[in-house]
Amino acid sequence: HKEPPPGTEAYIPQRFPDNRIVSSKYTFWNFIPKNLFEQFRRIANFYFLIIFLVQLIIDTPTSPTTSGLPLFFVITVTAIKQGYEDWIRHKADNAINQCPVHVIQHGKVVRKQSQKLRVGDIVQVKENETFPCDLILLSTSREDGTCFVTTASLDGESSHKTYYAVQDTKAFKTAEEVDTLHATIECEQPQPDLRKHINKPSPLGSENLLLRGATLKNTEYIHAVAIYTGMETKMALNYQSKSQKRSAVEKSMNAYLIVYLCILISKALINTVLKYAWQANPNRDEPWYNQKTETERQRHLIRAFTDFLAFMVLFNYIIPVSMYVTVEMQKFLGSYFILWDDDMFDEELGEGPLVNTSDLNEELGQVEYVFTDKTGTLTENNMELRECCVDGHVYVPHAVCNGQILPGAAGMDMIDSSPGVDGKEREELFFRALCLCHTVQVKEEETVDGIKRGIHQGKSTSFYISSSPDEVALVEGMNRLGFTYLRLKDSHMEILNREDEMERFELLEVLNFDSVRRRMSVIVRSSSGEYYLFCKGADSSIFPRVVSGKVEQIRARVEHNAVEGLRTLCVAYKKLTHEEYEETCRLLNSAKLALQERDKKLAEVYDVIEKDFILLGATAVEDRLQDKAADTIESLHKAGMKVWVLTGDKMETAAATCYASRLFHRNTQILELTTKRTEEQSLHDVLFDLSRTVLRQLSGDCQDYGLIIDGATLSAVLKPTQEGTSNGGNYKEIFLEICRNCSAVLCCRMAPLQKAQVLHKSLIGFCLTTIRIMGKEGRQAARNSDYAVTKFKHLKKMLLVHGHYYYIRIAELVQYFFYKNVCFIFPQFLYQFFCGFSQQPLYDTAYLTLYNISFTSLPILLYSLMEQHINMDILKRDPTLYRDIAKNSLLRWPTFIYWTFLGIFDAVVFFFGAFFLFDNTTFTKDMWIQHFTLFGTVHVEWKRIYSETFN
Repeated sequence: HKEPPPGTEAYIPQRFPDNRIVSSKYTFWNFIPKNLFEQFRRIANFYFLIIFLVQLIIDTPTSPTTSGLPLFFVITVTAIKQGYEDWIRHKADNAINQCPVHVIQHGKVVRKQSQKLRVGDIVQVKENETFPCDLILLSTSREDGTCFVTTASLDGESSHKTYYAVQDTKAFKTAEEVDTLHATIECEQPQPDLRKHINKPSPLGSENLLLRGATLKNTEYIHAVAIYTGMETKMALNYQSKSQKRSAVEKSMNAYLIVYLCILISKALINTVLKYAWQANPNRDEPWYNQKTETERQRHLIRAFTDFLAFMVLFNYIIPVSMYVTVEMQKFLGSYFILWDDDMFDEELGEGPLVNTSDLNEELGQVEYVFTDKTGTLTENNMELRECCVDGHVYVPHAVCNGQILPGAAGMDMIDSSPGVDGKEREELFFRALCLCHTVQVKEEETVDGIKRGIHQGKSTSFYISSSPDEVALVEGMNRLGFTYLRLKDSHMEILNREDEMERFELLEVLNFDSVRRRMSVIVRSSSGEYYLFCKGADSSIFPRVVSGKVEQIRARVEHNAVEGLRTLCVAYKKLTHEEYEETCRLLNSAKLALQERDKKLAEVYDVIEKDFILLGATAVEDRLQDKAADTIESLHKAGMKVWVLTGDKMETAAATCYASRLFHRNTQILELTTKRTEEQSLHDVLFDLSRTVLRQLSGDCQDYGLIIDGATLSAVLKPTQEGTSNGGNYKEIFLEICRNCSAVLCCRMAPLQKAQVLHKSLIGFCLTTIRIMGKEGRQAARNSDYAVTKFKHLKKMLLVHGHYYYIRIAELVQYFFYKNVCFIFPQFLYQFFCGFSQQPLYDTAYLTLYNISFTSLPILLYSLMEQHINMDILKRDPTLYRDIAKNSLLRWPTFIYWTFLGIFDAVVFFFGAFFLFDNTTFTKDMWIQHFTLFGTVHVEWKRIYSETFN
């Protein structure tokens, strides 16, 4: 609404939130209660709070200070750390919320802060500005009503995507014209799906929706209306409600705390029982100066309970109160070692690694499975056209053109012969198809990352941008082969042919690419009035829709290129009569205006239109492997990790890349679970055959297995089996059992949703830590991961070196905390046998208070930050050392029991060592009992010296 109806001025502000983004957890008013609530949810903190309250309520042998002061210290330090981190989030939020935006009010463009934006406001966004909220595109500076956007901060893709203005409003160009709009948009409730948007009364879709965080490109300005604001934007919904991740070390700590709590209760019970057994003798009841009244003597149950609580207080230091805060400090400070690592800094991008959470540092040393995309992760995502094949004739840019070998092509393996007259016509039609069937835009000189593009020998030139780097590679390749795409102007696509003559084609319809169809089409009209439908897509999507053409020759070349690791596309066309074109337009418009299931109806229409093609040829694009990608994967394998590659490429292309990157070796036995095989055998039989094959490995066969599965078969595997079917088994469980026994898995022909299904914990329960490869994509997208590196090769050092060190350090820190507290408190237990179980403390209050806070916490903290038990060069050279720490090996129960008994043994040595030291002619037994403070001091000093020596 431009203005609400009279009497409803407060309608929009009350119903919809403002545009503030809130990523912080606390406010000034709720910080103390909310932070205290979160901290006391920890078992150790809550336990010490109870102990402190017990000391305040009943008569205990130690002062409340001994528990209260350490607890206050731990709570304060943790609150300061969390408060500082939240203050940083507040600063970031304020910078975003106070960013100026341009809003149209009363026919003029005015500036206001982003946080003051409301649903229904019409905003003006200029080139290179970021969208302040989710917007419906009303009009643009371009005549055709399109604009171009990069969504790097949302999905990591820096390529340009095309969006379209609402058909009814695209003619409103100026602020005055836009201000005259009166319209109502009824839309669905906010949801996090970035690619879904349905407006019920109006036929609006995701192509009209501009998302917060995306950036306007190659368009002077746009006008758009705010539809979702603040925490209801799709970006905010995707960043909210992250599940709390808990590392294996933290789970072990909690389990150990419960064990030590049981030990504490047992010690208190034993001492309570022994006290009353000791006092059963009337001569040992109470000393003469502490005679109880007869009433007090009869309250045995209450006395027993208070004595039990007193012993709990006396032995409570077996639970390490400062362990959590020390662990947090170790993680927080230790995370800087990744940030400071110069070996992981990328000079080309000027970026280093990112650490978005320090809570999972040690999990970098516990990785068992690595899931990676192929394009842009294993490869450079820098496409280059290697060849194109037209009716069996192969053309290589800069090498072969129209059957002629060009200079510099010597030594290249080429299959080519000069085409005849008909072949030449087909060849030029193929080149025109690739110059027309795309969403590439022409961009003049631009500054990107500080480097001016489009400048050649001092002259301004144009370059291509697109949502797909493959399309740019194809259009640039056509340029080198003699056909140049010039521009899209007034709905006409202009190209320059080999004779330097301009050809104009009117762009009538674009059937955009999607991951289900795996193809895209355009309908154009030539200057002579002929209608053409050009289509390009995956071979599996094009070949079934072809009715003529040299299919077998082109299929053979596609398979050859796929085996070489090249990305292949097929190109086809058909001519349309005017009547056929009119019918096509009618079908498309009917689907676009559907009020329900519009996407489904569009897909059905596309299926009807895209058929009966004539096959023209195929292309092959190369995407080179990243530097040292193969070495990194080989090292991960040696370290015991299993690597899964998830890609949308066809099987042959993906498999070739996997061999090149050493995911598969020549001696790897490949197991195929593909549509081709399931057509020959039932899915049930194939699964059980593969299961029997991998079981032989468990029975002694040391064969290295690799699995290849395609998207269609994966869908069948994950589909719930119907009860009562004859297979009698669970396909998903059998599939996972096969995968667990394969060193590498390749999932090809995968749709984006299927990639998410593989990573989801409902399918595979071992995904915890996420590491994003930033590469050339938007750096802001890395915020949604736990860690980020710039190149795939940096994964090697992050896991094998930093992950190894993090786990070793934190594991020894945790074990040492439990060990030292056993050493400290077990002598207190032994001392009760020498003081008539009178709950007399062995140590002075100062030692009880400071032992955990400073005497023993600071040395182990420094140790856990600096320890390098193995040189990092050795860790990189010998990845098998990573196996030594796998599966939480240093925090298993046998190791924990060893440390516990070591603590008990050392405590016995300390206690009786001091006992016999005092048992001499100078100090009698009576004297050391009387001078127990000196005795306790000797204990503490011995333990401190021993601990520092141990470290």
